[in-house]
Order: sequence, then C-alpha cells, then structure tokens
Amino acid sequence: MIKGLYEAHLPVKDLERSIEFYGKLGLKLYKKYEKVAFFWIEEGKSWIGLWEGSESKVPYHVSLRHIAFYVELDDIKKAKNWLKERGIEVRDEFHRGTEEPVVVPNQAHAMIYFDDPDGNHLEFIARLPKEIDQTEKMYLSEWEKLYS
Repeated sequence: MIKGLYEAHLPVKDLERSIEFYGKLGLKLYKKYEKVAFFWIEEGKSWIGLWEGSESKVPYHVSLRHIAFYVELDDIKKAKNWLKERGIEVRDEFHRGTEEPVVVPNQAHAMIYFDDPDGNHLEFIARLPKEIDQTEKMYLSEWEKLYS
C-alpha cells in the first residue's frame, strides 16, 4: 500500500528567504503562493511545503520541525563541503562535532545535520550496507575502518 513519503511541511518566518535557502540545496521550486511554497524533493514523487507564519516561533522539537533528506553514501561523504560551498554550516549532533558524518551503527545510517534560516533541523542521511550491534555513535571514517 504505502510506497514512500510524498510530503512534509515546515513553518518559516520569511518565505522569500526560505525559497532562496532551499534553492541552494538544489530543490526545484514547484509552486509559490502568497504564504506557501512547494519544492520538489524528487520531482513527481515527493515535496516539501514551506508555510510562512507565526508557527515558525514554535520551539524546535524533532517531532515538529525536522526533515531528513535521503542521500547516497558517496554524497554524504562530500556533504559538509557541499553545504559549506553554499554558505550553510553543519550543526553538531550527538556531541560528536562537525568534522564528518556521524553513524548510528545499530540503525545502519550515516547522518549530517544543519539548520534552515528558521531553525528547522535538516539532515542528510545515507543507509549503510549493514547494521552493527553497537549503540555508541561514531564518525563515518571510524565505521568504515571497522566494518567495511
């Protein structure tokens, strides 16, 4: 029945500023209205809606203001520099610093985090080839040395 996630929505304070930011991520603007814009994540398959309004003042919580974009493993290795070239800073997550993507071994994911101009937490996430029975987070380079 379910084939994937079609849409997600985030609150923003300044729609024009957010349109510029999400354009830097390489997302294609699909529709723009007075207080909302839709960007294709995967054209014809999934999009993100940005809604200008006072809801942007709601404090961050992962269940309210977070989106993870799937990327390939090779791309996540380049993600920090790719974001930096666009003026976007990587955010520390899991107290591991921002040197490189962080791995959650028992979930088989590598992740890198950053914020949009309104403090919505964004993530690039790549699936790793296998899960490892370990909960301690590590850098991707550490995971590759141990488990590749």
